[in-house]
Amino acid sequence: MDKKNEALDLVWGIDEIGKLIGRNFQQTYHMIRSGHLPMVKQVGERYVASRRKLIAFFMEEDAA
Repeated sequence: MDKKNEALDLVWGIDEIGKLIGRNFQQTYHMIRSGHLPMVKQVGERYVASRRKLIAFFMEEDAA
């Protein structure tokens, strides 16, 4: 993957973010709203996150 595509590796929507982290819609929404996923941002009415940052966040938690 080149740098341009890597920078645009975004996951849009609660469903897609949930699939990536292995959670259902309600669990993911709760995690976002309670601040447990600080890398997820709201853009208009949708949520978006960097795939790379989400994966890195959970890999870092596993290492702790």
